[in-house]
Amino acid sequence: MPDRRTRVFDSPAAAPLAASLSALRRELKVPDGFPADVEAEAAAVATRHPLPEADLTDVPFLTIDPAGSTDLDQAMHLSRTTDGFRVRYAIADVPTLVAPGGAVDAEARRRGQTIYAPDGRVPLHPAPIGEDVGSLLPGVVRGAFVWDIELGADGHETSARVSRARIRSRRQWAYDEAHAAIEDGSAPPELALLREIGVARIACERQRGGASLNTPDEEVVVRDGTYALQRRAPLPVEEWNAQLSLLTGMAAAALMLEARVGILRTMPAPNEEAFAAFRAQTIALGLPWAEGMPYGEYLRTLDPAHPRAAAVLQGATALFRGAGYVVMDGEAPADPQQAAIAAPYAHVTAPLRRLADRWALVICEALCAGRPVPSWARDSLGELPSIMGLSSRLAAQVEAGAVDRVEAALLSSRIGTELDATVLAVRNGTVLVQLDDPAVSASAPRADGVAPGDRVRLRVTAADIATGRVTFEPVTG
Repeated sequence: MPDRRTRVFDSPAAAPLAASLSALRRELKVPDGFPADVEAEAAAVATRHPLPEADLTDVPFLTIDPAGSTDLDQAMHLSRTTDGFRVRYAIADVPTLVAPGGAVDAEARRRGQTIYAPDGRVPLHPAPIGEDVGSLLPGVVRGAFVWDIELGADGHETSARVSRARIRSRRQWAYDEAHAAIEDGSAPPELALLREIGVARIACERQRGGASLNTPDEEVVVRDGTYALQRRAPLPVEEWNAQLSLLTGMAAAALMLEARVGILRTMPAPNEEAFAAFRAQTIALGLPWAEGMPYGEYLRTLDPAHPRAAAVLQGATALFRGAGYVVMDGEAPADPQQAAIAAPYAHVTAPLRRLADRWALVICEALCAGRPVPSWARDSLGELPSIMGLSSRLAAQVEAGAVDRVEAALLSSRIGTELDATVLAVRNGTVLVQLDDPAVSASAPRADGVAPGDRVRLRVTAADIATGRVTFEPVTG
């Protein structure tokens, strides 16, 4: 079972935290609501929009998302073939709902992506699109870009194409519901195969040399008007589901690379110095990375719950840097790889929440249909890396600032308290630590001789909810 540790704030901290989170939004100039013309255009689209002629409403698609989600980008239908598997992966038909050059399009380009914050998400599209006619909700007919991907028995792709069709999802599954149904054998066939296909795709990832950092998620959640911080290890079904998205993104990248037009999500491979530094750290921590073992395979051997393994995984984050978007129109990039995936890759599976996916979807669909790429998409490709880069930085600032403030609220009633922690990393005169209880990551002054993986004891000396700043002092002896 996943590790779930949740701490809910005492009522005295709730009001200052809400005020601090609101101030963070203002400080970072996070959008608040949509302009009237954007709302009006979205409402008009919701009442009348064309559906594709192709009809796949007889196929029992389903969705798997976090509980309570309303912006459903993907639906799946899995089946077995005579020599492998068939994956049909339907993606919300956002391009039909957003007129190029219109008010919704302009606002989406200004935002870049949906931003998630504990006091409410900031959506890329107005609700009539993002949570209604664009969302693959159960029981209603929706337009979709349907990827039809054939896999061999070993999970390797043998063919892939995408076309537009109308679909109707049969059920919206939450992750825990889907995982339980697969485990107890009650899942319908189109869901039950997710484990077999997911495991096969994970094996393919290992063969490619891809890597995943299997670290617990730190999430801020809201319950009954109060905020909580939860560290949660993802369920296996979440990784199986993610493998379908990776599969689709790799298929899209291959299509666009062959045609030399589109947008890729890239990440440079770590250099030899970064690998050498990481290998030295694993040796120092007593969990040596063996020569000849791919680093992705090594990371899979680690138990994130072990203090020294947690420190190794923290050090591995230095290997996963430099992700960005690269466009091409007539010439392929010199290095099209996404190093962590160990293959060319494109974002195409979340158009309700990420701007660039809308371009990649229409490009791939046109290529499969043998039609020219729409001029609006081709002509504006060059704008996307900057838009996505700026929006990603804003999203990271919101997330980091919110977590800091939530952690300060958690510790505001613990001033003077001594807490146990594990050292994850050493940075100049400070250490990055993971507190045992509450489950908080924080920086603290470095005591003499302290190294990653060590157990330390710290005293909370201050916790300012308004700024998110928390300070500690080492407890000696």
